[in-house]
Amino acid sequence: MTANALAKTELVAETVSPPAAARSKGQRRGEAIRELKKRDNSTNFSHIGFVYLVIAAAIGGALWSYSAVAAAGLEWWWNIPATLVAIVVIGASQHQFGGIIHEGTHFILFENKILNELASDWFAAFPIYTSTFHFRLHHLAHHQFINDPVRDPDWAQLHDSGHDLDFPITHFEMLAALGKQIWLPNLFRYTIARARYSALGTVNNPYVDREKRGERLPTLAGILFAIAAPAAVVPLVRSGHGALAFAALGALTAVVVTYFARLDENKLPHAHVETVISHRTTNISRVAFMATLYAALTAIEVGGWGQAWSYFALLWIVPLFTTFPLFMIMRQWVQHGNADRGRYTNSRVFLVNPFIRYAVFPFGMDYHLPHHIYASVPHYKLHGLHELLLQDPEYREKGVVVEGYFNSPYGEIEDRNPTVIEVLGEKYAPKDQQEAYVDTSTLEYAKVRNPDAIERENRDSLKEG
Repeated sequence: MTANALAKTELVAETVSPPAAARSKGQRRGEAIRELKKRDNSTNFSHIGFVYLVIAAAIGGALWSYSAVAAAGLEWWWNIPATLVAIVVIGASQHQFGGIIHEGTHFILFENKILNELASDWFAAFPIYTSTFHFRLHHLAHHQFINDPVRDPDWAQLHDSGHDLDFPITHFEMLAALGKQIWLPNLFRYTIARARYSALGTVNNPYVDREKRGERLPTLAGILFAIAAPAAVVPLVRSGHGALAFAALGALTAVVVTYFARLDENKLPHAHVETVISHRTTNISRVAFMATLYAALTAIEVGGWGQAWSYFALLWIVPLFTTFPLFMIMRQWVQHGNADRGRYTNSRVFLVNPFIRYAVFPFGMDYHLPHHIYASVPHYKLHGLHELLLQDPEYREKGVVVEGYFNSPYGEIEDRNPTVIEVLGEKYAPKDQQEAYVDTSTLEYAKVRNPDAIERENRDSLKEG
């Protein structure tokens, strides 16, 4: 081969090989991402079962303590420590239910969509008085229009409840904001606002079909049943009229189920994202779940096995309005607070101790940045996704890893990762606004009825970003 021919060969190699190598690397990464996205119909049963085991242990431990205190003839206040521990653990577990619903919302709890919806609703959403579909509207909009003050429902919800913070903030301001949650009305206000957005749905959402908003009465019917049934049943049980209590519960259930069964589906709120299970079926199922639960509590009391309704109020409803929203606030503030709208800068990775992970970052929410980059990866594969993304120079440069919530596990050493509270401060505040990232891939597994309407929201968001 002549020198000129050799030079030409080397030139061709230089111009062709790097793109080819890059293409090969891109193909390998794409294959790895597809592998990480794979779901099944079994893995999450063990994760759900663990949460229920924790709840059973917390309730069982509290009831055992109450029995031991009574047997020892001690004063009632000896029950306070066990009650507080149970309220904390059960509130954390209710947040875990939120994590289950979150996976169901992205269709990654189980591969089969019907199983995904039923498991998410019956094992998690119905027990905390919500539904997967309504949360899906809230949450997919949050993903697609992340940190958009107009179209991200999380922004509007925090503002409506008075829980939005003016970032960046100092350590003291963060601790003071958390301390204010001890004043219970603040937690109640957050819970009600969250319910309006993620359980009942609002029109302030790019996925809501504004031409088919439905009527208010169907929503009110479900709320009224949840409240009216205990209000009617408990006094009857306590006055010794067990048969009448069951009759009242049965009559109320029959009325509401009949109402939903005969209701025109068009009178229920619709969205551009289609349902997996019809609105009618979901509403009837939620009422059936509550009726079954209320009947079981009533049967325990009528059978003389304990004051089940009182324990339900103390060990389930109290956490639902106190520790559960507290843990949600601790997560919601830090996942996107003091961040911008860039693809690699809208959230972080949180490495925290096991209790904080269970209570504050359930079901993979500690790996929140990789989740927002590829929302179709199940929670139990997010660590692997993070490791894969670390091969991307832009991810390594821009992505922030946080270690510890209040304090660093390494103390004051040089070049350590920031704590959760530190990352909310001036040092980590966005300096140069990143290009707004609109995540259309969040709809990967969803069936969209009117993509043009969402696309209009997409274009408007890009213009305003």
